[in-house]
Amino acid sequence: MPSFGVRVYKEYLNFACSHFLIFSDGTREPLHGHNYQVRVELRGGIGAGDMVLDLCRLKPIVKQACDELDHRLLLPGRNPRLEVVEGEEVCEARYLPPGGQAERFVVPRKDVRVLPIANTSTERLAEYLGARLRAPVLAAAAGTPLETLTVEVEEAGGQCGLYQLELAGGR
Repeated sequence: MPSFGVRVYKEYLNFACSHFLIFSDGTREPLHGHNYQVRVELRGGIGAGDMVLDLCRLKPIVKQACDELDHRLLLPGRNPRLEVVEGEEVCEARYLPPGGQAERFVVPRKDVRVLPIANTSTERLAEYLGARLRAPVLAAAAGTPLETLTVEVEEAGGQCGLYQLELAGGR
């Protein structure tokens, strides 16, 4: 069966945020920020209107997911070296370096997004967005046989992380 696809990569599909990576040796990089660009591709069969998915329906779904991360500190909720306590008014994160003194980050709760990922690398951010987009994309494309959803998160020109999610049979 032939495979078709659509891709969105508008300038406004972006988010600016701060983060830090925790490396495999347990050390972390300094807190810093990026202006991320997001691209999303769907592959599958042709559905209603001879389209995989109407781009006018896909763009707002991706934009909403980007807006949820925009102007926030992104923290990985599944990293063993980071303890995160989300209070009503503040979010406290304690980084536990190898053999060192714990470091505290206390940030207003509204300025933080704790993500269900192990690290905030571009690959894991793409994975998070793929999981976040899955349900609304499937709902918007009801009746169209979708195969894959690919998310690309670019942190700087020419460097990005990718995640591909198999959707076949995902209804």
